[in-house]
Amino acid sequence: MSQKVRWGIIGLGKIAHKFAADLQLSDTAMLHGVASRSMEKAIAFAKRYKAQKAYNSYEALAQDPEIDVIYIATPHVFHFENTMLCLKQNKAVLCEKPLGVNSTQVQTMIAEAQARNVFLMEAIWTRFMPSYQKVLKLLQEETIGEIISIRADFGFLGEPNPESRLFNKKLGGGSLLDIGIYPIFLSLLVLGMPSEIKTMARMTPTEVDSFCAMLFDYKNGAKAILESTFEVDTPTEGYIFGSKGSIKLHRRFHHANTITLFKDDVETVFELPHSGNGYIHEIEDVNGCIRNGETENSKLPLAFSAQLMTIIDRVKAQIGLNYDTTTSIQKK
Repeated sequence: MSQKVRWGIIGLGKIAHKFAADLQLSDTAMLHGVASRSMEKAIAFAKRYKAQKAYNSYEALAQDPEIDVIYIATPHVFHFENTMLCLKQNKAVLCEKPLGVNSTQVQTMIAEAQARNVFLMEAIWTRFMPSYQKVLKLLQEETIGEIISIRADFGFLGEPNPESRLFNKKLGGGSLLDIGIYPIFLSLLVLGMPSEIKTMARMTPTEVDSFCAMLFDYKNGAKAILESTFEVDTPTEGYIFGSKGSIKLHRRFHHANTITLFKDDVETVFELPHSGNGYIHEIEDVNGCIRNGETENSKLPLAFSAQLMTIIDRVKAQIGLNYDTTTSIQKK
């Protein structure tokens, strides 16, 4: 592929604006088309970010033969149907996290992508941050020895509007799917699949969790203490404790610009700022995959996303959180 990777975007909310802005930073990509259920919104978005085409139909964008890869930025509960729409048009897909709202959806999406030999990836931008490349290098070099435990929290005070995407069950609301996924991601990246999970949560009148605490146990004896909440503003930091030292991922840990290594009574600070809004790093990685004809990303393979949703399903079951995936009214 000699020309630039041509992107499409489905769902033009807040995160799509940040993503589209970072697309402008790429020398290997361009924004070809955008789609919203509102043509007025699509035209305004296309003009702002120099997209060549604007659609008021997700189907029309998915059928555009000039688009190489589509970024799905709709609310959680629509990821499955939007991704399947694109995969069935043999379009590569980068879908915002969570990839689906349960393992059945995720496995179906993976199977569809693999059957068609089409690229699919969950858009966990955290994995591609410079800070995380450094953390993984330190761990690979066993700088802090054997991992003993992980602590990670993600919390902010959310306006308790029952119609907002944070609290509306029909939009996939709840702290677990929205921000709890990040502490879980860190634990899975570092320690793998837990052998035992214990949880406590506080549910809202809209039947989603506003607070979720998780304790993971591992066969080697390691532990992960994780938390997500919309009730208070928490430090939002990540810690990896080892037998020879520890690593701190500073606020906000899921896109940290600073990490600190604590070892032998010495603190070593690494400043590793992300570029743009932070999405450019995953964009460039996906561009490379598309140009090389790859069907999944080696840094964030589909098996990892399947494991991530398996953990989330186990947490959901314990706290009594479930989503109706049979009916939905789509917005954006």
